[in-house]
Amino acid sequence: MFCCQTLFVSYSLILIFGGIGFSYKQTVSQAPGRYGRYVKQSGARKSVSARVAWLLQEFPAFFVPLLLWYTAGYETSAVGKALLLSLFCGHYFQRTFIYALLNKGQPFPLRIMISAAIFCTVNGFFQGHYMLYCAQYDDAWLTDIRLILGLILFGLGMAINIHSDHILRNLRKPGEDHYKIPRGGLFEYVSGANFFGEILEWFGYAVATWSLPAFSFAFFTTCSIGPRAYHHHRFYLQKFRDYPKTRKALIPFIF
Repeated sequence: MFCCQTLFVSYSLILIFGGIGFSYKQTVSQAPGRYGRYVKQSGARKSVSARVAWLLQEFPAFFVPLLLWYTAGYETSAVGKALLLSLFCGHYFQRTFIYALLNKGQPFPLRIMISAAIFCTVNGFFQGHYMLYCAQYDDAWLTDIRLILGLILFGLGMAINIHSDHILRNLRKPGEDHYKIPRGGLFEYVSGANFFGEILEWFGYAVATWSLPAFSFAFFTTCSIGPRAYHHHRFYLQKFRDYPKTRKALIPFIF
């Protein structure tokens, strides 16, 4: 295969401007993504279970880069590239085979699931292809401060994300269907601790890879789930009179 830098720059710009548009739609128009607690009951017949939805939509982002990696051979999968691509695939392995199967969420709109699956397929291809055929890392990169810092941020973000998901899954006792205030971990500081963790993950990946496609994906992720944290925060404030007033929506002590 070959590397077309113009194509990857174009894709990155699409992610950046698409993220801006998505963020505008969710914040200015006050319209959060219609899944989870925001799903309309009228669309229930066009929904699938949360476990099935998350598994099917996240799987391509794990499988496509792995397939590219397998077909690339050793020459294009040197240690640096293998390490970085493992981060990307590792995140989606967790989302596909652990998070999805443990999910206790509400039915997921079929339309959103299909859209997410298409995005994960396309993004998985571009991120994997760029890493294998465009990115260049010599042996010195393994001790570069950008890689080390990126790995730390990625690991910290993933730990926050997984721990926050664990807290959310265990908020309700069997048979309960009402919302509760999440407590513990980073939820003591922000309403969207799980979202903050995922955003931190992808910016860590962007720093570790030092690439435009990775940065644009981190930016798009912020624009897509950042506003959702804001809507969650507003939801909690409206629903619970005793909701901690010191909590922020997404970034501790700031926003």
